[in-house]
Amino acid sequence: MAELMVRDGTWTFDHESVRIVPGHERGVHKLRRDLGEFTVPLIAIAGIAYEPARKGGRLRLRLRDGADPLLHVTGGSLPDEANPYQVAVDAARADVAEYFVDAVRQALLLEQIPDGPADRFLLPGPAVPLSAAGVDGLASFDGERVHLEWRWNTSETKRNQGPRDFALADLAAVEWRAAAGLESGYLRFRTHGATERIAPEHDPHAIELWGFKKESGTTALLAAAVTARLPHPSAGPGKALTAGAPARPAAPALPAAPALAPAAPPASGAAPADDHDALLRRLRELGELRREGVLTEEEFTATKAAVLQRFHTTG
Repeated sequence: MAELMVRDGTWTFDHESVRIVPGHERGVHKLRRDLGEFTVPLIAIAGIAYEPARKGGRLRLRLRDGADPLLHVTGGSLPDEANPYQVAVDAARADVAEYFVDAVRQALLLEQIPDGPADRFLLPGPAVPLSAAGVDGLASFDGERVHLEWRWNTSETKRNQGPRDFALADLAAVEWRAAAGLESGYLRFRTHGATERIAPEHDPHAIELWGFKKESGTTALLAAAVTARLPHPSAGPGKALTAGAPARPAAPALPAAPALAPAAPPASGAAPADDHDALLRRLRELGELRREGVLTEEEFTATKAAVLQRFHTTG
């Protein structure tokens, strides 16, 4: 057996699976702590690597495409500090990390595990019930139904639609995107037969997202929990999902405590003509969130600076 203990958690390999237990220190990302302990079967692993650096390094576990609902729904866009399949390793534990890599690689070779896409989810989704908050709405999932409630700052379109409720049978897919610059992210529940694409701020099937500290991390877990219970992406229309692992036991609902992180680096190109209106709307909403206590002073300052930088860069 191989074991590695670092700040972000403990990884243990018993030649059949990698058990990942998140750390509980304050600096450990909320997504890791909310996801909790879980086990990755050897058959779900495509590879593993230790990347040495000047002051330590990083251990990365690479899963087969389609094996994990969380990685599938987030499209590989989880930041390093939130990604449960990689951990920072200090220099004193570099030898242990390299030994861990050798042990997993040898097992993959001996068991002749394919590294191609999986035809079913090989890991269960996060435990339910789950609740998560976006900028303009709250989402909850009890394992069978998704429910959306709107906040005070939601658009008139959404308010007119009222709260939304979806059974799993209603849903074709879940879409999750992180925020980028002045463009909001979103958690969207796409129903069967829906083809029209509406901006997240007006789409009654979606809630808007900003940043990735608390808010987006929990919405990513909720998206993964729903995705795990839908037909696998490799299945054709009408085919049922063949689960590769039992669902996780139910857990208490997670608190919906949104927070914001600085926006992603700006893209090149000229800003659209309506960017100024978007900037003013974003700044007003940031101020309201700070006054309500949703944002700390530090988070408000960092996010405001990122939004202004994006506007001046593209303007």
